[in-house]
Amino acid sequence: MAIAKAERLMNLALCLLGTRRPLSKRELRESIEAYVEAFGPGKGAAGADDSFSRMFERDKDDLRELGLVIETVENIDGEVGYLARRDSNRLPPITLDAEEAAALGLAAKVWQQARLAGAASGALQKLRAAGLPEDVDPYEAHGALEPRIPVHEAAFEPLMLACRDRRPVVFDYRKASAARPETRHVEPWALECWRGHWYLAGWDRDRCAERVFRLSRITGRVRSRGSVFTAAVPDVVTVRETVASWAGEIADRSALIRLRSGAGYPLRAKATVVRELGDGWDELEIPYGHGLDAWLVEFGPDVVVLEPAELRADVVDRLRAVAKG
Repeated sequence: MAIAKAERLMNLALCLLGTRRPLSKRELRESIEAYVEAFGPGKGAAGADDSFSRMFERDKDDLRELGLVIETVENIDGEVGYLARRDSNRLPPITLDAEEAAALGLAAKVWQQARLAGAASGALQKLRAAGLPEDVDPYEAHGALEPRIPVHEAAFEPLMLACRDRRPVVFDYRKASAARPETRHVEPWALECWRGHWYLAGWDRDRCAERVFRLSRITGRVRSRGSVFTAAVPDVVTVRETVASWAGEIADRSALIRLRSGAGYPLRAKATVVRELGDGWDELEIPYGHGLDAWLVEFGPDVVVLEPAELRADVVDRLRAVAKG
């Protein structure tokens, strides 16, 4: 069975690499002997068509996991085709010195406790083949560095694959100020971790603008769409800078808040002035920028906004949205 699958994947890869135009599922089904033997040529019974589609999607994902860049192209009639351009699947020889190999091995170690553990192990094997010294063990249990990147959101893996394969996605997203999620159609560009949270940057088709989404606010399943990007992907995607500005990291004025004693240490670290009020409360002046309201809401009843009035109103609106469920 393993040999048969390997042969099928090899034939599929050769078809995709050898074609000059995108091939549809039907054409690939009729061209690859393993598909013909299993399901017959052309359109068959509904059950056979569904089984073929599932096998084809698994095979395509397996080839992508192996490193083959497969493009999805939609023609003017709306039919989806696939091809693997040779220039996209050709890499120059890779040579690594000991320091470079160790750094990449350490990067692979980061993912061992995350959803990419399998991919990281496969990447490490490729590093060995590319010159990673045998005496360099990035998984050494007694190393001085123990890097970890937490990945708890179910949306991470499908979005990571969509970013890699340049595939548009659809998901339901609940903004911090909204009671219910909204459907978003996004062309994903990049994922980045900032202060323990994962964010996706991409092109929001409905709003025709660049947007950043926090993965923990994605509800339900991320669905892929068999179409191409409509907006150009920028050379540099500044996820951290965008999120920092939204989170109040880039501030041009001050806000006055009341904070319960012994609570809100992140706010105290940001404060420029702290005054004890007694009765279990302190008064703080903190930098005020876009998105500070969303951060303050996370501290619940331990924070009371005194001024400015627009910040107080924004926090109240967010709390009401949360209360509505």
